[in-house]
Amino acid sequence: MSIGDFSRATKLSAKTLRFYHQVGLLLPARVEPSNGYRFYEAEQISDAQVIRSFRAMDMPVGLIRDILSTPSGPGRDQLIEGHLARMELRLEATRSAVASLRSMLDPSTIPFEIRLRSLPPINAVVIRETIDLSELGSWYTQAMEELEFLVATASVRPTGPRGGLWDTELFLNERGGAALFIPTHSLETALPGRARAELLPAVDLAVATHRGTDDTVLEVYGELGRHVARRGISAEGPIRETYLHGLAGGSQETVTEIGWPIRSDR
Repeated sequence: MSIGDFSRATKLSAKTLRFYHQVGLLLPARVEPSNGYRFYEAEQISDAQVIRSFRAMDMPVGLIRDILSTPSGPGRDQLIEGHLARMELRLEATRSAVASLRSMLDPSTIPFEIRLRSLPPINAVVIRETIDLSELGSWYTQAMEELEFLVATASVRPTGPRGGLWDTELFLNERGGAALFIPTHSLETALPGRARAELLPAVDLAVATHRGTDDTVLEVYGELGRHVARRGISAEGPIRETYLHGLAGGSQETVTEIGWPIRSDR
């Protein structure tokens, strides 16, 4: 088949076919030495259709080449499933961005109730590390799974809802302290993995409650920031999140108290 007929059969342009030839993805059956014309076999139409479908899914050329060179079976399936997982992550990120933009266009008309609260020191089991901001999502999931395992195996008996502590540097410099914790009656000992017993210090907070998905949590953060700035009561220290219903980081509805540290002499 001439490149023209092959193009009509596959809906791939001559430019695209030449590119696939150059990168070794779809080689013509024959190239005329005198003029460089490319010719294809009819049997190559199926390969071209597969490549076209993969490219429509934004699959990189290198990955397509790996898939086509891998025999049918678990190995090939794993390559495809890996790309599907990455697509799902991008889809979730896009969905989250759309929801955030919608919340900007149609902000909540219900005023946030902001309360000032003094919390006493509490015993807790804590996983605390310095991380990059780009790692926050995966770090949160893994650390929370470790804490949940401790609860499931009766290594830890909670006395309250799970919580998180987020240092200012994590957002300001894109690297800083992150912690997840479970309140307990006493300081636990001999904890496995990354978990450690800590006495979380007393703190004064301006607290607001977020109800919804992660897409709209910035509304609450923004309102808290405006509240403490107007009153000049902001203090150094980590933001404290308390997960009253569900856990942050997903697309499901959750209820989270967000506490902004404030001066004790307010």
